[in-house]
Amino acid sequence: MTKIALLGAGGKMGVRLATNLRGSRFDVDHVEISEDGRQRLASAIGVDCVDQDKALAGADVVLMAVPDRLIGKIAHSIIDKVRPGTAFIVLDAAAPHAGEMPERPDVTYFVTHPCHPSVFNDETDPEAKKDFFGGVKAKQHIVCALMQGPEEHYALCEEIARTIYKPVIAAHRCTVEQIAILEPALSETVAITMCIALREATEEAIRRGVPRQAAVEFVLGHINIGLSIAFEVFPEGRFSDGALHAIEQAKPQIFREGWLERVFDPNAVMQSVKEICKAA
Repeated sequence: MTKIALLGAGGKMGVRLATNLRGSRFDVDHVEISEDGRQRLASAIGVDCVDQDKALAGADVVLMAVPDRLIGKIAHSIIDKVRPGTAFIVLDAAAPHAGEMPERPDVTYFVTHPCHPSVFNDETDPEAKKDFFGGVKAKQHIVCALMQGPEEHYALCEEIARTIYKPVIAAHRCTVEQIAILEPALSETVAITMCIALREATEEAIRRGVPRQAAVEFVLGHINIGLSIAFEVFPEGRFSDGALHAIEQAKPQIFREGWLERVFDPNAVMQSVKEICKAA
């Protein structure tokens, strides 16, 4: 049976992962340094934590459910405590892409991250509809990358990734650099920033007298139809002539020329992940 050392098991993400690993074919040693975290984990799934050194000594896989800014520091502090052939699974590309992982050629580094449930889905269970993060009830896709290590480790690590993020539709294989392009560049620098801008614009419409509920329902509905047309989920859909004119007029007012090149430039992506790793 594959032995997993789950680091940060009592944190918010750690408890999510521990919950999904419960009952799987994997044997999990739960590691948590804080007393609050240990109590949280015991309350959530009824398991106790084990000594970190003991867990690492017997681990086939080290699953790092720890904050991005600590991944490199923790990895360096434990790298000499694992056996050759141990696989490290990291839940975000920032630290690996920024060069934060310790140099040790006889271990595997694998990166995985959830796509989160799509705005376009076929969920009918009310609980699944409310699972916006994923990993509980709603189906989602995930991305995976084998940074270093033997190819045969990819299948094992993907199986673990599918388990911790279940229910999973598909696991898309990428490179570490490609996952860094997806997050932070695409998902946070662009998409989530636009989400915040949409909320600010909605509040401005409300400030100018539009009833709050009318403004919220109107913008959410238009986001839905707009995304369905833009991403060809609704292939027969078309933007109206008025909408196309508004888009043409608005883009130079809202976006600076060359913004795509600036955001996705490899140096900008690298700078972003380095800042994430050093965030307080």
